[in-house]
Amino acid sequence: MKTILFVDDHASIRELVNEILKGKGYEVLLSDDGKNALQYFDGRIIDLLITDLHMEKMDGIELTKNVRNNSIYKHLPIIVLTTESQYDKKIEAKQAGATCWIVKPFDAENLIKVINKLIR
Repeated sequence: MKTILFVDDHASIRELVNEILKGKGYEVLLSDDGKNALQYFDGRIIDLLITDLHMEKMDGIELTKNVRNNSIYKHLPIIVLTTESQYDKKIEAKQAGATCWIVKPFDAENLIKVINKLIR
């Protein structure tokens, strides 16, 4: 079973994505911000990170940079799932190491297709 870490500061979005992913057979780890998410990068197997961009304690870009600086997870696929659609932010996330970008509101089927491509 593949493990996905989902990081978002909105409980309703965490619940929705958690249900979608569990319904497709994924093991899901949840965190409410980037700083708290760092606890999961302790050597355990994580197959994919999905993160929101705007969070209070540590945003998705800083989280992505932290993950990329950890040799164990430097090749981990990272999806930024956000309401943000500014081109500059997309470039910043890509430079930080994000694999792809999906804008909220999102289509659950499309999200699963992207995930399946990244972690077959």
